[in-house]
Amino acid sequence: MASVSIEDRVVIPRDIQSLADFRRWAGSPEFPDTGRIDYIAGQIEVDMQAEEVHGHGGVKVAIVGAIFMLNEEFDLGELSTDQTRIIAPAADLSCEPDVVFIRHETITAGDVRFVPKAGSQDRYIEIEGGPDLVVEIISDSSVGKDRRRLPPAYFAAGVREYWLADARGERMDFQIHCRGDSQFEPVAVDDEGLQPSAVLGCRFRLERERNRHGHWKYSLESKRS
Repeated sequence: MASVSIEDRVVIPRDIQSLADFRRWAGSPEFPDTGRIDYIAGQIEVDMQAEEVHGHGGVKVAIVGAIFMLNEEFDLGELSTDQTRIIAPAADLSCEPDVVFIRHETITAGDVRFVPKAGSQDRYIEIEGGPDLVVEIISDSSVGKDRRRLPPAYFAAGVREYWLADARGERMDFQIHCRGDSQFEPVAVDDEGLQPSAVLGCRFRLERERNRHGHWKYSLESKRS
């Protein structure tokens, strides 16, 4: 079959009809090594837009840094970011979230497994199953995906918490979502402006201020619950 070319940079084979087909393509030498390409409920979504330096990259650094420090202190699990592909057959999902965190208990119980690269030891290319925590940082090209299409997919995958950050405008939005009966529900903000995370056992607040160059500098404040 003929293929589909997007922006002369991504060539999608037309014979991809299932998650299994997509996984084979994603593991092949022909799969692009730039951009973000997700498979969500039978649809391939391609985002080749560059990350905004502060409103996306800066937020990611703040969130990853805070979780990293907590994990170093309390040894809660495994933290990943940037091109970490998660696979959830039950949700018909393959995607690369901005941040992924998996507790040790989840790994020990076999609820997720690390898929090794063919012919390699201690090298893994996918995480199969539902991570405990997933973070998405909204960009101009990902609004619909992050707010509408990914949440039900992550819920079906068994993700316990979905964090969503949007720092594009004058008003910054940061919301932790936990599992409800049939969908993610936003957690309540306490009197200190903090939101609780059951996965990490802390309360969090995303803040920002201008640095000496006038650029936004982000930090994720945390307090033990």
